[in-house]
Amino acid sequence: MKIEAVIEKLGCEVAQAGTPEREVTTGYTSDLLSDVMAHAPEGALLLTIQAHQNAVAVAALAGLTGLLLCHARPAPADLLAKAAQEGLWVLRTPQTAYEASWRLHALLCPAP
Repeated sequence: MKIEAVIEKLGCEVAQAGTPEREVTTGYTSDLLSDVMAHAPEGALLLTIQAHQNAVAVAALAGLTGLLLCHARPAPADLLAKAAQEGLWVLRTPQTAYEASWRLHALLCPAP
């Protein structure tokens, strides 16, 4: 699904726009960056509270579409600059990681 559709349907705030043609293939929820490096599928949107440059570096390494910062976590300027450099999206939501994960899953995998 196009990232713009995900943003609209989930009501996310865009903290940093990434490459426009990127798509979200799935979500991956984790705050353990070594877990993200080992298991996150390419094209996923990372749902996390990790709001620092290392999260962006891991997302870029794993081929992710971007980050969705949960719990209204602020996005520091250095994180946004690194995301812009990598072409990654940084989104924000006041929802918990559980709530945002559930909503993203329902959006990407609607019930028959």
